[in-house]
Amino acid sequence: MPDATSLPNLAGRGIFCNRTLNLRSVRAIGYDMDYTLVDYRVAAFEEMVYAQARERLGSEGWPVETLEFDPRMVTRGLVVDTELGNLVKANRFGFVKRAMHGTRMLEFSEQRDAYAQTLVDLSDPRWVFLNTLFSLSEGCLYAQAVDLLDGGILPRPFEYASLYRHVRARVDAQHLEGHLKAEIAAAPERYVVQDPEAALALLDQKASGKKLLLITNSEWSFTSKMMTHAYDRHLPEGMTWRSLFDAVIVAARKPAFFTERGPFFEVVDEAGLLRPLAGPLRVGGLYLGGSAAQVERDLGISGDEILYVGDHMFGDVHVSKRTLSWRTALVLRELEGEVAALEAYRSTELRIMAMMRDKEAAEAKLSQARLALQRLRAGYGPEPEADAAALEAKAHSLRAHLVALDAEIAPLAKAGTELVNARWGLLTRAGNDKSHLTRQIERYADIYTSRVSNFLHATPFAYFRSPRGSLPHDPGGTGA
Repeated sequence: MPDATSLPNLAGRGIFCNRTLNLRSVRAIGYDMDYTLVDYRVAAFEEMVYAQARERLGSEGWPVETLEFDPRMVTRGLVVDTELGNLVKANRFGFVKRAMHGTRMLEFSEQRDAYAQTLVDLSDPRWVFLNTLFSLSEGCLYAQAVDLLDGGILPRPFEYASLYRHVRARVDAQHLEGHLKAEIAAAPERYVVQDPEAALALLDQKASGKKLLLITNSEWSFTSKMMTHAYDRHLPEGMTWRSLFDAVIVAARKPAFFTERGPFFEVVDEAGLLRPLAGPLRVGGLYLGGSAAQVERDLGISGDEILYVGDHMFGDVHVSKRTLSWRTALVLRELEGEVAALEAYRSTELRIMAMMRDKEAAEAKLSQARLALQRLRAGYGPEPEADAAALEAKAHSLRAHLVALDAEIAPLAKAGTELVNARWGLLTRAGNDKSHLTRQIERYADIYTSRVSNFLHATPFAYFRSPRGSLPHDPGGTGA
């Protein structure tokens, strides 16, 4: 893990740095809303999405009445293999480390047969990256749909790829048609997590002279209700969330907002009445659509003067970094649980590391004994100090020691692969390596953190420094 500026005794709420970032040089901070400025109760939110999508499939004659949402079946960072109907977890190089067909985890031999010569390549449409918390309901429903397809009980034939597109469309419809957000807006206390420190963090940033921008794909009415519910009660008397932002941009159409030059419309009243924008953006304005290029031009800031904070790896972080060279921050809500699990496992990990050092030493001694026996029997090389019987006895003893070590290490190591989630383990790890998700975070997120309010303790003047990268041949490394 990179270094962090962290809260006392709560490392999971640190701000972790991949590329050095001086907040003092940042003139504007843009924020996404959903799962960034406004945090939702994931299980309740995604269960509602799932239920509405399941109802839609049921109306099409699918036998889905007994299906239920399992929030632990799928995690962020998995990849859908639309060719084989699997969900997989890959390491940073694209090698599949775990796989699930339908709702059944594959045995190692099945996984090896399916993926021994296949790398996950996200540029190939075969693979779909589940990179936000919004993906949990989609992944769960698709896995269950694969079971139905394999069982031959769907009302019409599908391939795994067309099945995924069908399920995805039904899930997306819940976001697009307004039923989902209408239900959330009607009962925000059920879905929205209150975080009083987030309001103070934004107040600090604004008072330090930074321009604050809200850039969300949500429409105005939903944005207004969510931000009012999440922020107004935590602001000074008489102040509303609108006062925090130099510009509010709704229905932004990210990622196209970062790459295209769409027109801005001004939202002129609370009902959402629109008129085309005439002239530049003005401070305190409320807008719909538009483009990042015009934001840069009208505010007189660009590139690395802007930090954008969001939860979507592609739509928020990847595109703004690649297209505009904005500085980027990823909100990874699961990070707190991840770090807590790692801390609790630390003593076991140290024990495993000690046993692995013992194992490596024993393996080296066994290799030397085998080589000495080989030379002795073939009659070449320097004369060994021990005879064949002694070398064989030494090799036998070392093999027995290694077997005992493996028996002790195996259950401890297995427990480490099941931290946080018994099926998939840690988000940031894939076996002993970094996960594919972690590789994306390293490439595109300058910093990452679990929630916006963590900026409160970092202050608007923080200097985040990335750690020195290590290599296997560095002194103290474990390279052979």
